[in-house]
Amino acid sequence: MASQIETTYPHDNASGDRPVILLVEDEALTIMDLGDVLEDGGYDTVQCASAERALSILQARPDICGLVTDVELSGRVNGFELATSVAQARPNLPILIVSGRAAPDPERMPEGAQFIARPCAGEDILARLKRLMPTC
Repeated sequence: MASQIETTYPHDNASGDRPVILLVEDEALTIMDLGDVLEDGGYDTVQCASAERALSILQARPDICGLVTDVELSGRVNGFELATSVAQARPNLPILIVSGRAAPDPERMPEGAQFIARPCAGEDILARLKRLMPTC
């Protein structure tokens, strides 16, 4: 059962020392564990559970330079739809879609986005993200 997570960590990236990743996941333990892995890997994270919240965060945070999203989220919009909206609004933003249930239908994948299937370790997601990310 999905829990309702609406957590953000307001890191100020004005110094540019750590890239900021938007992490969208509605499972509490998963978002906490993956957030820790990404932060240990050199990123700051802003975390939320719904696509609707993610879109509002992206509008308010121009310092976000990557998106990691699950497919199944709280709210009406899924991760594929979120990724498509983000790709249209910020076409150069690296996007990584993660799911253990949904297959990466090529018609639903925005150009440039990548898919990683679960089960996978947080370190696998971190490694894929590092390959996707330009220096920001």
